[in-house]
Amino acid sequence: MAKSPELSPGEWAVLGLVGEGPTHGFAVAQILAPGGELGAVWSMARPAVYNAVNKLEALRLVHPVAAEPGTRGPTRTVISLTDAGRLALDDWLGRPVDHVRDVRSLLLLKLALLSRARSDPAPLLESQRAKLVRQVASLSKVRDGASGFERVVAQWRLSSSKATLEFLEAVKGSPHLQSRAGK
Repeated sequence: MAKSPELSPGEWAVLGLVGEGPTHGFAVAQILAPGGELGAVWSMARPAVYNAVNKLEALRLVHPVAAEPGTRGPTRTVISLTDAGRLALDDWLGRPVDHVRDVRSLLLLKLALLSRARSDPAPLLESQRAKLVRQVASLSKVRDGASGFERVVAQWRLSSSKATLEFLEAVKGSPHLQSRAGK
């Protein structure tokens, strides 16, 4: 499979929302607004959404498919994923995050997008769990070999990784993720 493009989390969020079906930047911005449907997980200002749309279009991950009149503004360009955009999005949604610090932002964003798409999150959760199990084993060794403040940092990373594993176990069977899968 081709390597996914280098996109910011916000650009992935926009791509994921466009992946739900043809839409326009204003609708995406409403969903990603602080009070929007995804605002608690990832929020973006409207200009940042339009910048992301422009970048995704330049990368040929989305393309315009129609125009519709705006209710209180200019004509809105309706965009849709290209085949390359679909492949990139599916690849990104299936990959676990690399760092525990990215769970709060990127993993939750992926889970939210999978839930909205009614896609099964189990493969992502399992691959994330497997990655964290390896990290916990490695971090245990690092902590055991560290001293001074390095040991404190290693313990923090180890504890955070273990807590994230507990989180993954707790949401694995969550009806909030599973109830929409496959429906």
